Amino acid sequence: MNFHILTLFPETVENGLNSSVIGKAMEKGTITVKAHNIREYTTDKHKKVDDYPYGGGAGMLMQAQPVFDCFLSVKEEIVKRSGKSPRVVYVTPQGAVFHQSMAEEFAKEENLVFLCGHYEGIDERVLEEIVTDYVSIGDYVLTGGELPAMVMVDAVARLVDGVLHNGESSQTESFQGPLLEYPQYSRPEEWRGKKVPDVLLSGNHQKIEQWRLEQSVVRTKERRPDLYQKYEILKNCENHLLKNKLFHMDMLEALRRGNARLLYFEEDGVLLQEKNSGAYLFTTKDRTSGEKILRSIFSDPPQREKVKLFVSHQECMNAFLCEFFSINLEMECIQAVYTRKEPLPVKRGMDIRKLDAGFLSALEKHYHGYVEAGYVESQLKSGVMYGIFEEKKLAGFIGMHKEGSVGMLEIFENYRNKGYAKALEAFYINLHLKNGWTPFCQVETENEKSLRLQESLNLYMAKEQLYWLGK
Repeated sequence: MNFHILTLFPETVENGLNSSVIGKAMEKGTITVKAHNIREYTTDKHKKVDDYPYGGGAGMLMQAQPVFDCFLSVKEEIVKRSGKSPRVVYVTPQGAVFHQSMAEEFAKEENLVFLCGHYEGIDERVLEEIVTDYVSIGDYVLTGGELPAMVMVDAVARLVDGVLHNGESSQTESFQGPLLEYPQYSRPEEWRGKKVPDVLLSGNHQKIEQWRLEQSVVRTKERRPDLYQKYEILKNCENHLLKNKLFHMDMLEALRRGNARLLYFEEDGVLLQEKNSGAYLFTTKDRTSGEKILRSIFSDPPQREKVKLFVSHQECMNAFLCEFFSINLEMECIQAVYTRKEPLPVKRGMDIRKLDAGFLSALEKHYHGYVEAGYVESQLKSGVMYGIFEEKKLAGFIGMHKEGSVGMLEIFENYRNKGYAKALEAFYINLHLKNGWTPFCQVETENEKSLRLQESLNLYMAKEQLYWLGK
């Protein structure tokens, strides 16, 4: 990922980001951070970039011309490399307040440009020309945009694959869900008369996880009652969905993994947006309630046009959904869930490894799922694709879909009927168990071979079907 920072003080940005985790990621080439000096683009012979504001007032204002020319230079470089214009974030107290979900959204970009203001701000006309996002890091005033830009670069960069040494760290910390992180301890076991809680020394991982959850709840309630209120709502929503656990496991896991944006929850229905896929997950009591909910949430036609994927848990809603959102692709699935906590046995001698970019062509050639262009490559880059090998040759693969289900399972024709599919899925289920997730998959109702595979692995099937709808 590439960060471009338009600033009057490039040395501030470079010195601030050249150390620690971000600095190491830059050295490895995992990310790039380039500061562009706006002053170099002024046409004033004295290198002046500011002037008095029209209408009077205290202070000076950054002029449009040097900012615009600096941006054009950066844009030209980006378009030449990627073929599309970058997202431009103007750092301003007037913007939307930065949060973890915004960081996750920004992390999906290949190029991100930050515009740092100074003095009393920047001429409004250039902002109208180039800015796509107005973002603040809080309700206070700083001398310039460099520090907020650095804060956001740090928050976004650590979500980029390969930046953190432990790939799971960004998934299991404060603000990934509504709860604050639990207290943590290191050696020695006793310091200044204070001991590490006994449960952390017990080796009982189930009790440790329960203790950590309890501590997170207590800490959030004490320190961030606003977040605790959100947590209570999500827990009530979870309890509602648990009334039909297998059928709603996709929605439950989106909530539990911190990947859900809750748009509606009442007794008559639940609407989530899964952050990674952008898909809307919906369940409702009946068609009348469902139509009422959707008309209230998506009352704006331009908002409806942006909807690309919808998972309907009631067949009675499908006709309305297709008409309301102008979507037409329909896939009927059965949800299969592994409800146990014990890992599955994987046949000895199976050579299963994580796949890298070198296997992209093989995966694209053999994967037969209904996905958008670039989907397989995206999942490969995310580090969720694994392959099984026979005599060092790739024989098949499995992965995880963006919304969190186990899938993308393909065994090449010459290697079938050798138990490779079962070994791969068992292996992948165990990976999910290690993360504390409930493994689930969604199988097309007509795919009898896959349904038999799920039964052989002791996955339980939901009685009702769900439906993927899309453009």
